[in-house]
Amino acid sequence: MEITFLLSKLTDRQNLTALEMTELMRQIMTGKATPAQIGSALTALMMKGETVTEVAAAATVMRELALQVPVHHERLVDTCGTGGSGSRKFNVSTASAFVVAAAGAKVAKHGNRRATGNSGSADLLEAAGARIDLNPEQVARCIDTVGLGFLFAANHHQAMRHAVGPRQELKIRTLFNVLGPLTNPAGAKRQVMGVFSQNWLRPLAEVLCELASEHVMLVHSNDGLDEISIAASTQIVEMNHGEYKSYQVKPEDFGMHASSLEPLRVENSAQSLSLVNAALNQQDEAATNMVSLNAGAAIYVAGLTSDLNAGVQMAQDVIASGLAAEKMKFFVDFTVEVADSEL
Repeated sequence: MEITFLLSKLTDRQNLTALEMTELMRQIMTGKATPAQIGSALTALMMKGETVTEVAAAATVMRELALQVPVHHERLVDTCGTGGSGSRKFNVSTASAFVVAAAGAKVAKHGNRRATGNSGSADLLEAAGARIDLNPEQVARCIDTVGLGFLFAANHHQAMRHAVGPRQELKIRTLFNVLGPLTNPAGAKRQVMGVFSQNWLRPLAEVLCELASEHVMLVHSNDGLDEISIAASTQIVEMNHGEYKSYQVKPEDFGMHASSLEPLRVENSAQSLSLVNAALNQQDEAATNMVSLNAGAAIYVAGLTSDLNAGVQMAQDVIASGLAAEKMKFFVDFTVEVADSEL
């Protein structure tokens, strides 16, 4: 199927079928499309509006081409979001992953370096002393032993290199901004996924359902965060084994006072690490509450509790016990041990 035919359909604002989108994505991800064709396709898709079918087909191709992590845990969970909120907040989803693992879940934390923020999950973990340059088998050992592994997107999605140039030159949000969190290389079927726009909540929940996810929560706060916020209400679309619910929550629902986000903003990974440590050691109430809310959601979708409120309570208990801070140290030390043992 010629890419020019597919581009012609897109520029005429026609939706692609699953087969057509699969072919377009394969040509992009295998280097068969030129930079101009990639830029044109991404722009036309954005202007037309990507459909659930198109996003699901693109994510399927990315999953097929990814370097897979060989783990087999039934309730594996991810806390990767889209980013792109422009809030400059500390790495809430990464801090939450330590809490979720300390609560007893197995976590495959998918992430990358900073894109629009001031500290990506990879930047934070490196600042903490962790090794992120692990191969799939080493990541699997982390998940099996620590309960948490970091899946560095640059290591697992090498086919993405073909789209890097056009994406950087376009400087606009494209399909790839939502694909990352949909393509966990360990095949996690449970996820809390923050999104940069409320308009993506239901469509991405439907995409994850098509991709055989079991229990997911898509979140976007009314103050623009791709997280559950401590400063405003948060819109949530939950998909649990094909059943959908839409609702909103606010900090007061969990016995918390609404707090300003300003003290949670950071300029670099060092500042983010400082706030993560403060959150996990209960040295900053706002940061601890922010992590508790988002970790509680992941604890819930992982199946450790029967509802969100109980998940948040478990997250608070885990942090108060010191187990989350211990889990972070264990993870950092183990990644170094595993990396060094393979040298």
